[in-house]
Amino acid sequence: MSNRDEYMPGPAAGAEVRKDAEKWTLVVVRELRHSPEKVWTALTDPASLREWAPFDADRSLASVGPVKLSTVGTPTPQISETEVTRADAPNLLEYRWGGNDMRWTLEPLGDGTRLTLWHNIDRNFISMGAAGWHICLDVLERLVAGDPIGRIVGGDAMQFGWPRLNTEYTKRFGL
Repeated sequence: MSNRDEYMPGPAAGAEVRKDAEKWTLVVVRELRHSPEKVWTALTDPASLREWAPFDADRSLASVGPVKLSTVGTPTPQISETEVTRADAPNLLEYRWGGNDMRWTLEPLGDGTRLTLWHNIDRNFISMGAAGWHICLDVLERLVAGDPIGRIVGGDAMQFGWPRLNTEYTKRFGL
């Protein structure tokens, strides 16, 4: 947890909104300096998820089938009994969380990975979601680099620039 106190997210970037009729999708793209295999582990391994993700999983997400995802950082833990629908290591992961579809794609990019998240999310929460994922992916990046700073979700994110990011994404998305 060496540099958690010094962590502050950069400006809103790398996210866009796609609208298809009444369905809104947040698309977040992040270029990471690590192999798809390393990033895949961070996205699927329950111990890794506990270090960065906004939920805990009761099993690995690396295979299709039922899974329980428990939201962390909320006043009451919300448990989604859900399903991993696609797990194509180390390229594609799809599951539902809290009634929303999540799709992660990992593409080799030089020695690293281009990570793309598609998250179907209610229009009223899309900027909040973008701000939250921005911080989570910063933490994921540090975890994969071997310099974990610990999960920053829920109320904790308030002290780490989440309100500013939420405002910036709201402006960027024109909402």
